[in-house]
Amino acid sequence: MHNLERLLAVLLAFWLGISVVCAEGITVRKTEARLSDGSYQFSADFDISLNFVVDQALTRGVPLYFISEFTLIRPRWYWLDEVIAKNEQTAKLSYNKLTRQYRITRGSLFQNFSSLGDALRIISHQSASPIDASLLQKNNDYITALLPQKGDYIAATRMRLDVTQLPKPLQVNALATQDWNFDSNWYRWIVRPIVSAADRESE
Repeated sequence: MHNLERLLAVLLAFWLGISVVCAEGITVRKTEARLSDGSYQFSADFDISLNFVVDQALTRGVPLYFISEFTLIRPRWYWLDEVIAKNEQTAKLSYNKLTRQYRITRGSLFQNFSSLGDALRIISHQSASPIDASLLQKNNDYITALLPQKGDYIAATRMRLDVTQLPKPLQVNALATQDWNFDSNWYRWIVRPIVSAADRESE
């Protein structure tokens, strides 16, 4: 009976270990395309979970740079897809041992947080620069204007940890192990522009 209990304990520990590993990294949780004041606002919510190696590096003074990217594409079967808009933003996450606070820096702006969880929740929500709604309604070339249009666009987003901004010894470590491989990979979804009443009448 004791052997069975020990076996179950080992299996439980193994399963919990797999769960922890699977939970580490960056994944896309939700995406949104919203029309407001004549512009489309694209945003994404990510789940970010640091592993022990990255968390220890952060608390010992190594800043982490998270890069979020947004792309909007118009598919074209007769030619290469047209890139309507591209956006990239960098958020720097650092830890101050003296104040025991985490800081998010974007350009010249920064915010301080008392816990890592609060800081990661802010970084996990990313928004692209507004895109003029007219770019999703007008055809930009003569050939496209002659073809039937479904009006669908492809939006894509991604977040990754920029290992090129780590100290040199850690960059070498990042190439040799998976500890620093934090990348959500590209997540794509279909965007259908909202057609106004005036546009419907003109069709």
